[in-house]
Amino acid sequence: MPVDLVSLLPKIWHEFVDLNLLAQISKNLTNSFIPEQKSIFRALQIPPNQVKVVIVGQDPYPNPKYAMGLAFSIPAGVAPLPKSLKNIFTELNNDLGIDRSDGDLSDWASQGVLLLNRSLTVESGKSDSHSNLGWQDFTEKIIQAAANNGAVAILWGNEAQKVSNLFADADVFNSAHPSPLSAYRGFFDSKPFSKVNNRLQEKGLTPVKW
Repeated sequence: MPVDLVSLLPKIWHEFVDLNLLAQISKNLTNSFIPEQKSIFRALQIPPNQVKVVIVGQDPYPNPKYAMGLAFSIPAGVAPLPKSLKNIFTELNNDLGIDRSDGDLSDWASQGVLLLNRSLTVESGKSDSHSNLGWQDFTEKIIQAAANNGAVAILWGNEAQKVSNLFADADVFNSAHPSPLSAYRGFFDSKPFSKVNNRLQEKGLTPVKW
């Protein structure tokens, strides 16, 4: 039985996306993917008009114990942290002096931070394995809707920065990806969290409690 992604997608997002494309992605999904069905659209529990910040990832962690539907986030209590997330927390501490140890970023999402991967599923153990299913076209519509509503973007790495043109220049904060391969090439000391909060205040919005 193919997965019915259209029925899983929160209805508040239906008018912003291509439902025919989503139906096609459903047909191409095999049974062996992560995260589990109920978590595929976890990032989209936020209503479109409440998205203040967009953080774009590539695809879910290929490790089943990590993938949970929010980009860069892992379930509460799971250890060790993925290396990219560990570097994100290092930069958060350097930037704002905030010390986080638990990798569940649900509290960011609850404040209007859209933690969205470009591909929303992946085959276990195979990073980037579902990038040819049409997910990028689907998620670009979501990012466009958030940008049109004045959201601020944090775009880490070349893949995420492909959507930078959707946002106003003053609302985009680019840097290298936090992965160990690139974090020392411009991610560390990029201060994305304080910069975003400053921009939100300029726009008359409440800063995020990172």
